[in-house]
Amino acid sequence: MIKKFEDLGVWQEARELCKEIFSQISEGSFSKDFALVNQINRSSGSVMDNIAEGFGRSGNKEFIQYLSISKASCTEVKSQLYRALDRNYLKKEKAEELNAKTQSLINQLGGFIHYLKQSEYKGSKFKDTDLVYFPNHESRIANPKS
Repeated sequence: MIKKFEDLGVWQEARELCKEIFSQISEGSFSKDFALVNQINRSSGSVMDNIAEGFGRSGNKEFIQYLSISKASCTEVKSQLYRALDRNYLKKEKAEELNAKTQSLINQLGGFIHYLKQSEYKGSKFKDTDLVYFPNHESRIANPKS
């Protein structure tokens, strides 16, 4: 069961991609192209960060919005990988490997967005299962059974 954003497979894969990108931008001539390094580092981080932030919003519409931003950031990473390849910062095999991982993540995000749009469950903020409401009180208290 998914209880926190770290439980999401798509976030875990985004984190792995971010770590791989960082290892590539930290070496050789790539590390000296400060503008591209900054841009690809920020966009790869944005992929995982927006998944986490959207999850924290607790509603499907907001989560979908942040997943869409994450997907766009992932597409940006893919484009930046082509720039890195064209500037000979990456070997062709490594660029193809990273592009395949990036495309897989784009596809997963698209599938997740589609799933959430079809889901009848609208998010945890619409379902207070941990709370008990007392009809004679305006306040609510935590359910002692949970």
